[in-house]
Amino acid sequence: MKIFKGCCTALVTPFTDDKRVDFDCLEKLLDFQIKSRIDGILVCGTTGEASTLSDKEHISVLQFCKEKIGGRVPFIAGTGSNNTLHAIFMSQQAEKIGADALLIVTPYYNKCSEEGLFLHYQAIASQTSLPIILYNVPGRTAVDIKPNMVKRLSQIENIKGIKEASGNVKRIDEIRSLCKEDFAIYSGNDDITLDVMEKGGDGVISVVSNILPQKCSEMTSCFAQGKREQAYKIFESLKNITELLFKDVNPIAVKACLGLMGMLKTNYRLPLCLPDERLMESLKCELERLEVI
Repeated sequence: MKIFKGCCTALVTPFTDDKRVDFDCLEKLLDFQIKSRIDGILVCGTTGEASTLSDKEHISVLQFCKEKIGGRVPFIAGTGSNNTLHAIFMSQQAEKIGADALLIVTPYYNKCSEEGLFLHYQAIASQTSLPIILYNVPGRTAVDIKPNMVKRLSQIENIKGIKEASGNVKRIDEIRSLCKEDFAIYSGNDDITLDVMEKGGDGVISVVSNILPQKCSEMTSCFAQGKREQAYKIFESLKNITELLFKDVNPIAVKACLGLMGMLKTNYRLPLCLPDERLMESLKCELERLEVI
């Protein structure tokens, strides 16, 4: 059984003015997502600024989200690291908390060989019983999980899927042909969600759904039900906001949108900072067009 099908939100982490985690706001964001019938929630991923959280904060956020989600949708914990032992530690903490699955990014900065990449994931998988979603985002990590490596890793019992964020749609065909049918493939790029699903993908781990969860979930649901015309109509309506959200480094623009919507204070942890005025104005105009502000 796949961890989820459809649209999973890569949730932002809200901060107070003094840059502490804003748990009151986090609860509101979780409620908004679940009431909008999202298909899953990823906590402490790239969009959640996990790289700026201390281990104590990271664990506290996971614990809080587990309690508030309460089993209503699948809860996926981001626990990746370029330090294999640290990734194992965080993965074990997430398992103790009760996460449904783990998202584990490739090692970054120190990088690794092909064999090192395999051994990294093998070591993590051997120390947790939770399902693991590989996270391939070479634009951020400079490490690419090639399709043949995906096949090899998919043969490890609890490696159950991949968030493919290389932007290369052609890869989906190859991964699908190399891996078993029950191996999940999720788009890591909102702008190619339906392209990925056309090629046998199971959905998307989305940034856009932070602000439009109902539309994003409806889009993937319609596609899965064979209502392709309706799915593509929704997809087209989201094109402008999707493009704008990635005009700056994620999650800068999506947090700015949530701020404009009155859902959080637009606070980041350095090195992330506020977008420029031109992007803010463009975001505001698009949110008004979408009738969310």
